[in-house]
Amino acid sequence: MKFLKYIAIVLIVVLSVLSCNSGNKSKDNTSEVYQCPMQCEGDKIYDETGNCPVCKMDLALVENNLKTVDDGSISEASIFNLTSNWHTEEGKTIQLENLKGKTLVMVMIYTSCKAACPRLVADMRNIEAQIPDEKIKNIQFVMVSIDPETDTPEKLKAFAKENVMDDDQWTFLQGSVSGVREFANVLSVKYKEISPVDFSHSNIISIFNSQGELIHQQEGLGVNNKETIETILKITP
Repeated sequence: MKFLKYIAIVLIVVLSVLSCNSGNKSKDNTSEVYQCPMQCEGDKIYDETGNCPVCKMDLALVENNLKTVDDGSISEASIFNLTSNWHTEEGKTIQLENLKGKTLVMVMIYTSCKAACPRLVADMRNIEAQIPDEKIKNIQFVMVSIDPETDTPEKLKAFAKENVMDDDQWTFLQGSVSGVREFANVLSVKYKEISPVDFSHSNIISIFNSQGELIHQQEGLGVNNKETIETILKITP
């Protein structure tokens, strides 16, 4: 009986320690935020205590509004789990995880397309034009080629310059045939080669958050992009 009592005490102690560690872990993943009690700046919040720059009152702790801190982990639904290598228009070799940390606006095209792709390019440019300058730095517009055998990094670079899409917020990707197919399946994009220089394909623009999780898709050409813009602005700091 004494031995069983000893075991029970040990189990209680271990469970107590685990419970404390779990609580600390949850606490470590959040941080307190502060706001002017008069809300002079609307819903604007601060990570540290201080004074409101408008009314000079002390900032107050916002109850039940802890800010989640990114611990660097990704979910099973993230495209960053894909391990295929890609070549950018600058000739760099990357994986999709290298795009982590920004909102991603992605579309699949091919540079020799004369029908749908120019309209998809125009749709991407239209989305970019509606994003405030202060958010652009936190967004990456990514064009993925469905014709990797033709669309070399050099050709993608020339296409980017021709379409005035060679600023830092634009990235063009050439993958392997299998890598492109795998990525297309994730996006539910269908494409098929119908001649050596022509493809039929879905017309879908996909929005991913900074953790690579699919948040929204816009399907069609020249469609109303109000919901797409609202989604991008909502998830982009």
